[in-house]
Amino acid sequence: MIRVRDGRDRTAFAALFAHFAPRIKGFLMKSGTDATTAEECAQDVMTTLWRKADQFDPTRASVSTWIFTIARNRRIDMLRRDRRPEPEELTWGPEPEPEQSAVLEMQQESARLVEAIAALPENQRKLIEQAYFGELTQAEISQITGLPLGTIKSRIRLALDRLRHAMK
Repeated sequence: MIRVRDGRDRTAFAALFAHFAPRIKGFLMKSGTDATTAEECAQDVMTTLWRKADQFDPTRASVSTWIFTIARNRRIDMLRRDRRPEPEELTWGPEPEPEQSAVLEMQQESARLVEAIAALPENQRKLIEQAYFGELTQAEISQITGLPLGTIKSRIRLALDRLRHAMK
């Protein structure tokens, strides 16, 4: 790997490829990837190894650890790519107006939700407002309020249960 990193040695790269490509493919297949995708990913990992050889630092990781970390990250990228939904078809022109009954139902449901939130105990209501209207994470709320994270989680869960029951 050092010869590939420092001198772009093609013979050393061929040896690395011959050793690691089948192992990467096997690793990916054991983790549920089909053979064709595993082969493609292994090729991509080895290409990345060649392109980014200058980033290899033997003081931080062994060659195999570095290469299999690249493979694991590529597999995660593939899973994300495969699970990403296709964008919906864009419609041309104005959207049709919703029916008045649907608008009225939405307004009534929103009013019930506002009442249900107002009826929550203050300690739960404040956390719901911070989490959903203030768009803060539970960890951020914990830092702001000084309350333990477990308390924040419990109070939000209890508040959501109460809201669910109130909206039925």
